[in-house]
Amino acid sequence: MDPLADLLDGVRARSAAFCQAILEPPWSLRIADEATLALATALRGHAWIVPDVGEPVLMHTGDVTIIKGPKPYTIGDDPATPPDVIVKPGNRLTTMDDVDVTEQLRLGPRTSGYSPDGSAIVASGTYQVIGEVSERLLNALPEIVLVPRSSVQSPIMELLAQEVNGEGPGQQVILNRLLDLALIATLRAWFARPEAHAPGWYQAQSDPLIGPALQLIHGDPAHPWTVALLAGKVGASRAAFARRFATLVGEPPMAYLTGWRMALAADLLRSSDATIDAVARQVGYANAFALSVAFKRVRGVSPSRHRSGE
Repeated sequence: MDPLADLLDGVRARSAAFCQAILEPPWSLRIADEATLALATALRGHAWIVPDVGEPVLMHTGDVTIIKGPKPYTIGDDPATPPDVIVKPGNRLTTMDDVDVTEQLRLGPRTSGYSPDGSAIVASGTYQVIGEVSERLLNALPEIVLVPRSSVQSPIMELLAQEVNGEGPGQQVILNRLLDLALIATLRAWFARPEAHAPGWYQAQSDPLIGPALQLIHGDPAHPWTVALLAGKVGASRAAFARRFATLVGEPPMAYLTGWRMALAADLLRSSDATIDAVARQVGYANAFALSVAFKRVRGVSPSRHRSGE
């Protein structure tokens, strides 16, 4: 397992929401669906994504964007066009006065608009992302990620758009998996761009020494890793390995390992009924006391208080 794969596993679509809007200028939608992460593309025409804070981003036909939530934002034919419809959780559509117009604007399965002949089509899928592991991925992204059509080396978005229009058996599962693939393809394309400023852990994956070390950490985080042991596994001296790891990843090997273990422990505490002692052993600590000491030092609260949401 590599760092990106581990982080993406936390944002895997399970019951993702999809929608397709067919629009004609002037148009503008207020997106207030509370989604943690959205993946959108312009299938026809263009769309401006306008955050409440920050510069508008223009999405041309075939471009793909990742938008971090859950704060609301606006999408329209022009940054100056005022919204007249609000998209709420569950793809519920209302006017600005909160009058529900979901059925009035329904054009087909997961498709809304005033006319099927609109000059712009925007399709999107949204995730409700939870957990500390997922947060590590979200923290590596700007508020809006745009990948131009020329850099999207995958037909996944077209397949996703085709599937959104259908209602066949098992469709939700198919849509979930297609959305996952689309997110992975978009993130890889984005991180490969010079302006992306990809996080150190991503860039380091291609390094002949640090890449294998990251795979060892993520493949078995509970192993009693030391700097010397990791260095020996990748064929480097302890000092050289430690320097190179810190330079490429941005923090020392043991600090990275501790941060990863704490993220795993935080999610296990919230998502399972395992005892703190069992969680400790799963993430590389001898017992509940050892985990509690490390957890409180790194996160400022005890595992039990974290589990209870305090």
